[in-house]
Amino acid sequence: MTTKKLPLFHHHRFLDEAGDTTFYGKGNTPIVGNDGVSKCFILGMLKINEPLDVTRQKVVDLQSKIAHDPYFTGIPSIQKRKDKMGFYIHAKDDIPEVRKMAFDLIKSVDCSFEAIIARKIYNLYQSKHNGKEAEFYADLMSHLLKNKLNKYDSLVLNIAHRSQCTTHANLQKGLDKSVERSKTKTPDKSNDCRVVFNVQQPTTEPLLNIADYFCWAIQRVFEKGETRYYDYISDQIGLVIDLYDFDKYRLEDGRAGNYYGRKNKLSKLNFIP
Repeated sequence: MTTKKLPLFHHHRFLDEAGDTTFYGKGNTPIVGNDGVSKCFILGMLKINEPLDVTRQKVVDLQSKIAHDPYFTGIPSIQKRKDKMGFYIHAKDDIPEVRKMAFDLIKSVDCSFEAIIARKIYNLYQSKHNGKEAEFYADLMSHLLKNKLNKYDSLVLNIAHRSQCTTHANLQKGLDKSVERSKTKTPDKSNDCRVVFNVQQPTTEPLLNIADYFCWAIQRVFEKGETRYYDYISDQIGLVIDLYDFDKYRLEDGRAGNYYGRKNKLSKLNFIP
């Protein structure tokens, strides 16, 4: 009896982030929330449920269309990327017209998205992550993976490059922590999933650009109280965990109030003042 070979997209995930992992400036000065420094860090994971080459080509075609459209000639944010490494969609820097085209493309893709939100809390950063940005990143990654390790034989994690945070050693640290968490939660289940790390640039893996847009849309809710982008693609967002929203850990009915999905969606109430 032969085992049916699963499609490539079954095993692949695409991880990107929004915000930054910065807590301190010069002289160890706290700068969370200052101009240019985010109030939270978001790590998200995209699952595509259709042939990867087909979706990848959709992104490539859109990027080519934008890069060669005379309407966008001379737009600095577009020209800069074209000159440096070739144009790719990137939500934070894209102009409104490009964002609309990108979000419409995402709506056409059969995919789902999950994200972990970490509010940047100084005492937690020191006590839980030893004041190290790489450990902060690895811990979030462990939360993304902990419920996957006993469901799959293998996973390929295509991860957007982020300096010291995405070294193999640090990613392995996040994976080891996710195994510990999974075993604690489900000790009777196997956690022998083989995980491969594939760190890439957004120009070499166009599917990371879709993950980037999901992260940015969620970030706008927490950083700006702006829900319009999230609302537009929220049916494709299966889970958002606001990890350190301790006030909502347990609601009166016993539910975890810091978990959001298609029924319990994010709103302006998730804005971090």
